[in-house]
Amino acid sequence: MSSSKQMSLLLMTILSSFLYLSVSSFEYEIGANEGWVVPPANDTRIYNDWASENRFQVDDTIRFKYRKDSVMEVSVEDYKKCNSSHPNFFSNTGNTVYHLNHSGYFYFMSGVSGHCERGQRMIIKVISSDQETNSGGEKSSASPSAPVLSSGVFKALLSQLAMSYVASYVFY
Repeated sequence: MSSSKQMSLLLMTILSSFLYLSVSSFEYEIGANEGWVVPPANDTRIYNDWASENRFQVDDTIRFKYRKDSVMEVSVEDYKKCNSSHPNFFSNTGNTVYHLNHSGYFYFMSGVSGHCERGQRMIIKVISSDQETNSGGEKSSASPSAPVLSSGVFKALLSQLAMSYVASYVFY
């Protein structure tokens, strides 16, 4: 293979590797298909259990989809009492994206009267990239989740492999 072809292949491989290095944050959707709703009476810990099974990092976002409801980020004291009178953040757009901008705990609840008391609330623990990754939230029976390759990183790696494969045919 000529040196110009080798250099082109090397350059293509290096550039394609930047695809997955630039992925630094993820978006999580609360409630999957059902969205942000009042949980069934027999499953009031559904949101905290879900949150404890995920690893949230600074700059990740969470998306709340809902109808005729709202989402609030509140203090720990207001969370414990289901007090919605002094939220740090409030949205009732039906499609709310919240940016997790620092490490620590975030406390979310519905702003609709009675929904928090019925289990529509959640604690999210956000870790910094240099912090140990153990499960978060209040005490949960859920085990810590194994590291999961997000779809964004997976697609970037798959794209890099495909480009390398094509390049091997083009330049050989």
